[in-house]
Amino acid sequence: MARKKLYEVSGQLSKVARGVEKADLVVKNGTLVNVYSGELLENIDVAVTEGRIAYVGNADHTIGEQTKVIDAQKKYIVPGFLDGHMHVESTMLSVTEFAKAAIAKGTTGIFMDPHEIANVFGVDGVRLMHEEGQQLPLKVFTTFPSCVPATTDLEDAGASLGVDDIKAGLQWENVAGLGEVMNFPGVVFGDEIMTGEIAETLKANKAVTGHFPADDDHMLQAYLASGANSDHETVTREQGLQKVRLGMHLMIREGSAWHDVKEVIKVVTEDKVNTDNISLVTDDVYPQTLIEKGHLNHVVRRAIEEGVHPVTAIQMATINVARYYKLEQDLGAIAPGKCADILLMDDLSNVEPATVITDGEVVFANGGLVKEFPTFMYPEHIRNSINLKSELTAEDFLLKSKSAKTATDVNLIKIIENSARTEKMTATLNVIDGVIQPDLDKDIIQLACIERHRGSGQISLGFAHGFQLKKGAVASTVAHDSHNLLVMGTNTEDMAFAANELAKIGGGMIVVCDGEVLAKVAMPIAGLMSDQPLEVVVEQVQGMEAAWKEIGSPLNAPFMTFSLIALPVIPEIRITNRGLADVTEFKLIETEIN
Repeated sequence: MARKKLYEVSGQLSKVARGVEKADLVVKNGTLVNVYSGELLENIDVAVTEGRIAYVGNADHTIGEQTKVIDAQKKYIVPGFLDGHMHVESTMLSVTEFAKAAIAKGTTGIFMDPHEIANVFGVDGVRLMHEEGQQLPLKVFTTFPSCVPATTDLEDAGASLGVDDIKAGLQWENVAGLGEVMNFPGVVFGDEIMTGEIAETLKANKAVTGHFPADDDHMLQAYLASGANSDHETVTREQGLQKVRLGMHLMIREGSAWHDVKEVIKVVTEDKVNTDNISLVTDDVYPQTLIEKGHLNHVVRRAIEEGVHPVTAIQMATINVARYYKLEQDLGAIAPGKCADILLMDDLSNVEPATVITDGEVVFANGGLVKEFPTFMYPEHIRNSINLKSELTAEDFLLKSKSAKTATDVNLIKIIENSARTEKMTATLNVIDGVIQPDLDKDIIQLACIERHRGSGQISLGFAHGFQLKKGAVASTVAHDSHNLLVMGTNTEDMAFAANELAKIGGGMIVVCDGEVLAKVAMPIAGLMSDQPLEVVVEQVQGMEAAWKEIGSPLNAPFMTFSLIALPVIPEIRITNRGLADVTEFKLIETEIN
């Protein structure tokens, strides 16, 4: 969607503000949420022309015969929400389908980090998602992926990005900065690629978005000194307070599977810190959350529920985000010159928009979208990304013991519900005919990660604890961040069946039992995103949730937690196509303990 720059329309805005010419749209008689002063101002009008705000106040002098007038009496006039850090791929939707859901919930702009598709298709994938976003009524800004792959020594992705790629990508219009710099040890210890990417971003005067889950003060301050100046991995009040005091932009996350607001928002409600350098983000949400709870409006609501004043919570989802990305001239507030991204709400605490306006056009009203969205087709090679050496068999998932004992000790991954983190755990497992056995009674089930980009045939095997599966198997090509093929199950026959069936549909997520498919979500776009409408994907995901429960897992969003157990940049232990990764020491370790 072509949007006019402020300098292109400033003269027209001036004429409308003075009443010389008339506005295209006037929103009348609402209560303005002023994110600059923190006030609620009653009986305010907002006049719009050329997609931008020309006047705020009593705007009768801007109304002409052709002016569209919206009565906002008894409603709040709120700036459109800006999500400062999120991954569209995690919604399982295309950018277009995600935009439909997000706009309906009041999100008018996002800063997406498409490092999921970058790990599969590199710059080509990033460009396609970025281009899809530019034609939508949702403002889609990209932070160019920084860590592709997330680590260089622990896993194999489908592509890699270097300093030259980032330097070029930062020149694209609406690329707002560098994507989350997950390789924080690389930054701290002077990795040339990491420091080079950050240097190019600073030269371009754009934001270096961060990712710092560790508790080491020395490393944190070294990380900040590099130029990486935000973080969305904060999970405790103490971490949040430390980062705010050091000038780090604190992004407080509330996604589908990780719920950090309750604890981290205490820096606001109890420590009473200045909130100018704090924002609210989603990071990862899945389709059912979008329908049932919302998008960024849900995070704002959660902050309010925890005791944050509604205006303060709205500031953390609007103007604070715009300032962090140095886009305050255009976004984040309802004031002269800003893009006319406006929400009308009946209740600030409920945070459900009745009307959504982007660039001065009504996009959502009366419970539905009122504007057509363009279509976008991904090329065929993006839709055929699952490359296995051969069809998998049950024997491929047998983990042979290196000893002749009847029992052996193993390292395994203990997952934590509603958390992106894991814990390193050990257990003693039986060995039968030289094969290490799972122990369903102790909730220790088999796990595998299969390289799926180049058909190398590489498979790593391990065990997981915490999912509580009693039968069947699951598989996913959504396996952050390298997105190899993850398989987990109670028996090797179902594991092989799940992997092969998933490959046939171009990737996605699947649940099987006794050689039958219980549920699946096909994601042929890079093995990461569906090509179906939101409503269809929601129905499929609901079926998948039910299937996870049917095979025994009681967890909230278990498939989201499952998709993260291959991410070797968040403590403590993960599985990649190369083996088990100890993230506290950034090294590969053996599953079987010698």
